[in-house]
Amino acid sequence: MAPTRNHRLGCLAVSKRRNQRQTAPKREKVRDIFVARPFEGLTDEPEWIALRELVPAASAPLTLKPEIVEEYGDRPVTLSTVLPMAWPAMTRTDGRVFIGLQRHVQSGDVSRDLAVAILSGLRTEPGDTVSVPALPGQGVRLQDILVDGPLDVAMQEGFEYWLDEDQADDPNVKASLERANASIYPTVRMASARAAYWCRVAPDKGHVRWVLPEAEDQALDALARLSAAGDLLLGENTKFAGMFRAHGLLVPVWDIPGEPESADWEAPLADFAKRYADILSETGPLDADARRAKQGLIGRQLTLR
Repeated sequence: MAPTRNHRLGCLAVSKRRNQRQTAPKREKVRDIFVARPFEGLTDEPEWIALRELVPAASAPLTLKPEIVEEYGDRPVTLSTVLPMAWPAMTRTDGRVFIGLQRHVQSGDVSRDLAVAILSGLRTEPGDTVSVPALPGQGVRLQDILVDGPLDVAMQEGFEYWLDEDQADDPNVKASLERANASIYPTVRMASARAAYWCRVAPDKGHVRWVLPEAEDQALDALARLSAAGDLLLGENTKFAGMFRAHGLLVPVWDIPGEPESADWEAPLADFAKRYADILSETGPLDADARRAKQGLIGRQLTLR
């Protein structure tokens, strides 16, 4: 049977689409890379994680390596937990560059995301909108462009530090500022342990959260031994709520009464930190009680990116 006209037209259309696909320029694929501990190698790895996952409003200045300053100029760069409208980066008209830790779009390597955000901000004229790729692919990371050292964290009661005079008049930015300020809950950086924070989440309830600096397996064994010995709490009327697993480190969380202020929990946290440090030296196999405690801790563990 001879092919019909419609059949011939259909074959021509298929052939045309095939030729178009063959002659069209190929899009470059960006391969996402997952890094379980993106901040590993930084002196303040636990603090980076705390600011990304636990703290509503804080900032810290960052110091660029000399070769980055030579290439892009000496512009101040500030780390911020949040930026207007969850931007990954912004520039003020005074030349200052901000990068946001808590952003909606991210790849599998947060360190690479943040490094690209910094470099994108440095390439952008002061006051202009910063364009940051969603999937940056391979390239430099924070560890490659920053002078490493402890973060000089400033706790903020509001996000007004975002703005200069010109940006303060932008209605979209002002609305984002109001929403962001409304989301801030009382949070205090604890002095008795690095990367530990007290927060009040309700009038009658608070939390103490501490990003432990040790590798996950080592920290988990230490917590299991403390749990088996009955030494896991911060004192009376407290409860071990569970743990987060955040960027490769463990974050134990304690429920505490909401009435006492943060200063009242410095001594209990210091006592726990000493117990924890002492038991880290035990490296032998867990006994039966500690193994059971470890399984219980794992059952109450949540994973955060």
